[in-house]
Amino acid sequence: MKYIILLGDGMADEPIAELGGKTPLEVAHTPNMDRLAQTGIIGLAATVPEGYPPGSDVANLSVFGYDPADCYTGRSPLEAASMGVDLGPDDVAFRLNFVWLEAHYGKLYMGDFSAGHISTDEASVLIATLQDELGGDQFNFYPGVSYRHLMVWKNGKDALSFTPPHDISTYSIEDHLPQGDGADVLQDLTNSAQMLLNIHPVNNQRIAENKLPANSVWFWGHGRKPVMETYQQRYGLTGSVISAVDLIKGIGINAGLEIIEVPGATGYLDTNYRGKGEYAVAALKDKDFVYVHVEAPDEAGHGGLLQEKIKAIESFDRDVVGTVLDNIDAIGDCRILIAPDHPTPVEKRTHTSDPVPYILFDSRQSLASQATAYSESEAKRCGGIIPGHQLLSLLMADRESA
Repeated sequence: MKYIILLGDGMADEPIAELGGKTPLEVAHTPNMDRLAQTGIIGLAATVPEGYPPGSDVANLSVFGYDPADCYTGRSPLEAASMGVDLGPDDVAFRLNFVWLEAHYGKLYMGDFSAGHISTDEASVLIATLQDELGGDQFNFYPGVSYRHLMVWKNGKDALSFTPPHDISTYSIEDHLPQGDGADVLQDLTNSAQMLLNIHPVNNQRIAENKLPANSVWFWGHGRKPVMETYQQRYGLTGSVISAVDLIKGIGINAGLEIIEVPGATGYLDTNYRGKGEYAVAALKDKDFVYVHVEAPDEAGHGGLLQEKIKAIESFDRDVVGTVLDNIDAIGDCRILIAPDHPTPVEKRTHTSDPVPYILFDSRQSLASQATAYSESEAKRCGGIIPGHQLLSLLMADRESA
């Protein structure tokens, strides 16, 4: 038996007046997911436990089958694992976003949490400058993908609170600066970084090309190294993870899963959807499990891009789900779980904690769903709400009962 998770990050949403009170999932053309919903089980999963922030870190840990209450220490330690950064027991990791801050009437506003989706090559040059000028014994900077990077504070403080930059798009940053023990140190580091970035040739060139400059860093998502059981230890399974995002790769590494790199996978709207589906099918030839993560719907949600979100959902259905279904005969007996990690409503442009709709499909049998399609409303009508970390047990119910 093969086990497959296909995750459309942030796919779920809320009713939108422009869509006649429907959600992007309800409007999007998704024949493959609709068919699976009609022949499988559909319901809602609370992937963000009460008291936790509705981040992709907490939500994806849940979908991977880990109870965040048992192992969650923060987002950045998971990303550090993906980057090959081995954290010591006294190290604190921080997500570092390159952002564009806009000055307006004497205040600074979060103009763009991704610095115009700066390229990985450009951002790597900026990170190298920060490491050369500000790195060393206390702080170290590591390059990631596009605007997403890592800073490690040796013997650092962790009694801190932050606001994710995508939560305050277009808002003043004044009331959202770091708070807690060590916040002043991080603010001084930010100020030093801004001085370097504002005169950097990379940003000068971006401005000349009418692109947004990465004129500041933004720290958030901090934590220390987590302790997690692997899938081999927990389930006796081998598996792979397919994602362009360091967070998801890091969860996979901590779970003892192989990370598969797909050419053209960007973590953005232009990602290689079909390639992810094809590589998933190939991985299942010698692995028991694969987790395929697609970031595009979430990016569209954060950008408030309604039509782009609908298009991303349709591409996910056609090129990821459809590619897997087209190869069911080659895969053999399998169980498939489809879900978002959390909603990213386009009108709110940030994550929410609302339960997400999931589908469980078994290639060997119809599970007698009464759903007519895959959507938030159908999941609510046809099924109850389960804790998110129980989704994996649901997927593997046949294995656990054998």
